[in-house]
Amino acid sequence: MVEVTVYTRQFCGYCTAAKRLLEGKGVSFTEHDATSSPDLRQEMITKANGRATFPQIFIDGTHVGGCDELLALERAGKLDPMLAGA
Repeated sequence: MVEVTVYTRQFCGYCTAAKRLLEGKGVSFTEHDATSSPDLRQEMITKANGRATFPQIFIDGTHVGGCDELLALERAGKLDPMLAGA
């Protein structure tokens, strides 16, 4: 399985929705809660090419985007192949 990283913050409905989708698929992921960490937030912004909204999701080091992009991949049938490493 691929490596999935999710940068989140507390009380974020989009973060919860993204994590719920991944958990529902049985995907293990590393969560970085940047709520109280300016360093983690800056790391996320740098990796996400300037995007500062939460969540920011990476699959095998590739920036997927936020919750909306993750859901769009799911609707288009493209998420499962990405998660399988195809």
